[in-house]
Amino acid sequence: MLELRIGTRGSQLALAQTKLIADKILNSYPDAKINIIAIKTQGDKNLAPFSSDLNGIKGMFTFEIEQALSRGEIDFAVHSLKDLPANTKFPVIAYSSRGNPFDALVVNNDNVKVIGSSSLRRRLQLERLYPDAKIIPVRGNINTRLAKLDDGEFSGLVLASAGLERLGLENRITKIFTPDEIMPAPGQGILACQGRPDEDYFYLKAVNDECSRDCAIAERSFARELGAGCNVPIGAYAEILDDERMKLKGLFIDERTRKFYSGEIEGRRDEAEILGKILAEVIMS
Repeated sequence: MLELRIGTRGSQLALAQTKLIADKILNSYPDAKINIIAIKTQGDKNLAPFSSDLNGIKGMFTFEIEQALSRGEIDFAVHSLKDLPANTKFPVIAYSSRGNPFDALVVNNDNVKVIGSSSLRRRLQLERLYPDAKIIPVRGNINTRLAKLDDGEFSGLVLASAGLERLGLENRITKIFTPDEIMPAPGQGILACQGRPDEDYFYLKAVNDECSRDCAIAERSFARELGAGCNVPIGAYAEILDDERMKLKGLFIDERTRKFYSGEIEGRRDEAEILGKILAEVIMS
């Protein structure tokens, strides 16, 4: 019998997302025994960095989980791909079908004067969309942030649409931003299964989505080329055009000058990684 230990964060969203992966496996292997193991990460233990660094720190929500993977305490891990650093110790072995990749605005009134967001990528784009609003950090999980909104601490929040929808909170969404308004984070909406190299993960064929995989590779290649592991404000969004071709949009923002560098490229899906590198070079040339 197939017995699996899946590692993830202990937040309500992380557990809900991991259950989506487990259910995919169980659909193909109904007799499998799956144990979801919640692991507390640095980001869960101490969110203080988010109050001083609006972009957070890549790896804060993955390090302890990767350590458990290294020690053999779990068989594979599930992450929100956007939280996984572009360069990781362990490979991504499967990509889920993509949820809503875009960012969402949630408001408590029509007068949006104070918007909560701890992402530098979002904050810099929000400054252009809402020049009269004050953009300030907000900490905590989705429900904690929504409670702060409802208590009047903010008049608006920007959150990932996929997270709200996976928790059944899509009714809270006021507006979904287009990529031209707020370019999403690379990999946003995709769940990543991370495992050990050279191990047989045959059962994850039930999870892996080739369209998500190609989009993820292109977006993360773009981010990697621009130094996404160094808290750089980068956005990327890839679309599958047909069986062979894809389009990639990318955004880099110079935090100091507030200058936006953006562009798009079309090419072959089997050259997704190359497309990301080329686009990064083109927009910065």
